[in-house]
Amino acid sequence: MRNQYFIRDAKPNDQPWLKEIIDLSFPRFFRYFASHSVSNLNELLIVSEHENKAVGFAKLTEFQIDDKKYGCILWIAVHPNYRRRGIALELTHKAVDCLKKRSNEAVFASTQRTNMAAQATLHKGGFEKVGFSGLWFLFGWRVFAFYRKIWYAPGEVVLANFFGPKVGVNLNT
Repeated sequence: MRNQYFIRDAKPNDQPWLKEIIDLSFPRFFRYFASHSVSNLNELLIVSEHENKAVGFAKLTEFQIDDKKYGCILWIAVHPNYRRRGIALELTHKAVDCLKKRSNEAVFASTQRTNMAAQATLHKGGFEKVGFSGLWFLFGWRVFAFYRKIWYAPGEVVLANFFGPKVGVNLNT
């Protein structure tokens, strides 16, 4: 029998599973912020369900800088017992699709520089690294507001998935 996973919006009864995933997936410092951000189910939160329980999640947010709207994957995690099955990549694809349908110009994500698994998953999901000068090109002085909107922390790398044609410069620098 084939294992089946379904991506859906989070429900209140997912909270115990989400807490367990967070506790097993993030260092102590980040657990508080991740737990707090998934507690409001009126915001964008999708889960991967298997056998009536959440085994992974992606927390999404939207923000505006000037007249453009952007999306961000704030958190993405999969329970350790369900990793290496493509769940994180499927959550990434669904998150991007969701944010694209909501008229966002692009989707951003950030992760620790040392988290090669997350970077590989995001790269497979169509994301590319964006350096500070690339972000400066996009946002100018508003780059600091951008960092605040995506909850950027020191030691992280920023990645982006652009929907339309690229802006014509190398954003990786």
